[in-house]
Amino acid sequence: MNIAVIFGGKSDEHEVSRNSAVNVIDGLGSDRYEITQIGITKEGRWYQTEAATDEIASGEWENRADNKQVCLPADPTIHGILVFDDEERAAVKHIDCIIPVMHGDNGEDGTIQGLFELAEIPYVGPGVKASANCMDKSFTKIIVGEIGIDQARYCVIKRKDFADDREGEIMNALSTNDGKLPLFVKPSSAGSSVGASKVEKKSELETAIENAFKYDDKVLVEEMIVGREMEVAVLGNHNPKASYVGEILSAGEFYDYDAKYNNPESKTRVVDDIPVGKQKEIRSKAVEIFKALDCRGLSRVDFFYTEEGRVVFNEINTLPGFTNISMYPQLWEAMGIDRPTLLDSLIKLAMEEHSTTS
Repeated sequence: MNIAVIFGGKSDEHEVSRNSAVNVIDGLGSDRYEITQIGITKEGRWYQTEAATDEIASGEWENRADNKQVCLPADPTIHGILVFDDEERAAVKHIDCIIPVMHGDNGEDGTIQGLFELAEIPYVGPGVKASANCMDKSFTKIIVGEIGIDQARYCVIKRKDFADDREGEIMNALSTNDGKLPLFVKPSSAGSSVGASKVEKKSELETAIENAFKYDDKVLVEEMIVGREMEVAVLGNHNPKASYVGEILSAGEFYDYDAKYNNPESKTRVVDDIPVGKQKEIRSKAVEIFKALDCRGLSRVDFFYTEEGRVVFNEINTLPGFTNISMYPQLWEAMGIDRPTLLDSLIKLAMEEHSTTS
């Protein structure tokens, strides 16, 4: 079976994608699958590469002379990629299943999933609508709110509205939690906590909003929930299963991009010190949210757990990381499912979903 692993892309999470791809490629194993490595540069150019995993991790893969430019046509009769030689002649390479190891814009927002759908190639992860709704946190919150799941109070600020009435939008943001601080400000459609800020003074709010607008045209302002940060890995299609509950022990004030990827003091662990009933509640809500958002394959669902025992939904990630520190594969490993077995399951789920919808 030929598995295409696609990584990189133009998003701000390009480097995270490369590091995830390394672990996916190693987990698949060239002795078990034929692996087609497709890297997308920050400029958006697609190449098939024979690079070693250390070259992928460092970004040096782009400098290989034997890289071949490729494209994925939306023609379902091809069922694969076009590989171009030096004279720009194209040869078809059949692909059985795609693993998009991509994060952020164009990777987990439904864009590339739409291309896979047009090409009629099975792929790992949620479909177009679920990916789009989960990437945009404001839409996620609407759907999660409809099923009665507890979540932080919030407001949404759009770039055009902020430009037209800056003072009015700042006042709306301050009213999110009845004027109480701190607040969290984040782009509505960015992952890995990119562009997120904690606002402790009113004077900081405008700058935080402007910073979030660097990454998206829509900004989310949320009340601060004081609690432990919990994560649950979900796996499956129509009968999904939840992993044990994991916890983030952030070395920073909150788990932003720097704390997640650049601070070695940040840790993750499987939870064993909260009531079993609450663990079951968190796992049950993760599955309920996964289903409500019409996800399939995999997702990671994040919550806050407060001292009062309140379980508060934070966000969902439809293509969670597979880096060395990523919680998703760690949680399944804690349940006895190693990375190769997990990847086998994801490929099987993708093939099953494709067979029922094609």
